Amino acid sequence: MIDRRTAIGKTGDMTTPDPSVEVWGQRNDALPPHLAARADAVGERLRAGMPSGQGRLGVAFSGGVDSGLLLALAVRALGTPRVVAVIGVSPSLAADERRGAHDVAAHIGASVVEVATHEGDNPAYRANGPDRCFHCKDELFTRISDDVARAHGLTAVAYGENADDARRPDRPGSRAATEHGVLRPLADAGLTKADVRALARALGLPNADKPAAPCLASRIPHFSVVDPAKLAQVEQLEAAVRSLGFDDCRVRHHDQVARIELSEPDLARSMAAPVRAALHEAGRAAGFAFVAVDVSGIQSGAFTLPLVQVTRG
Repeated sequence: MIDRRTAIGKTGDMTTPDPSVEVWGQRNDALPPHLAARADAVGERLRAGMPSGQGRLGVAFSGGVDSGLLLALAVRALGTPRVVAVIGVSPSLAADERRGAHDVAAHIGASVVEVATHEGDNPAYRANGPDRCFHCKDELFTRISDDVARAHGLTAVAYGENADDARRPDRPGSRAATEHGVLRPLADAGLTKADVRALARALGLPNADKPAAPCLASRIPHFSVVDPAKLAQVEQLEAAVRSLGFDDCRVRHHDQVARIELSEPDLARSMAAPVRAALHEAGRAAGFAFVAVDVSGIQSGAFTLPLVQVTRG
């Protein structure tokens, strides 16, 4: 668990860690040899991607385990002064995720810059086709290049795609990274999701076992318009579900219906009468007329994968 909260500065400003607090960077030396080799492989790719070894690296940072490990390994390879965590802020980022990202960066000892992104102004993003993530990542990387790089001396940008992600057909954000020349050192070094979690645990990162938390827009079915009101409904209900002890949850927005996905071990508990009543009350408070718990559990890529598989035949 992360046991302290970090001040969040104004968007565009750099927030630096409190030097009086012991941070991860002071206790990251001992790694088992096989994990040290993987960490070194990532570091080599980061150093190779920095033009002439100068300037700062910007890490597109969400606070999840992939970008968290990437940030930690960047600090390990380049040193704290040469690494900046960049958090894209928009209505699709839940407030809890935003605060958590700052906490993880502070634990690592990395400086943070927030950048406002405006993917919601793009009709192609709002239309919510299977390429929605491309438009989101394209906006993020554009804002980093235009608003952050010059102000904070970035000469390269990296993001936390791992080797498993690189093999999935439903990752249009990867195309945006390619078009913007963004580094993907975890994937290039061959780190799978299991490798990422093992290395994060070995380094003592507080988010090593954090469940995946895709952006709020991923909860809205494709071709149903993404708007701030729907995102706010999803955020409110997910926060309420987590407050009931369901840490790993997704709320899928089907207009009047909230379809709640829970991890397999939590499904049985969700059927207890008091819990069902609490879920119903929370759903109504968030503006849904009906609340359902999906018996299939958590379904990563539930909206995108079927469309991608059909188009690929």
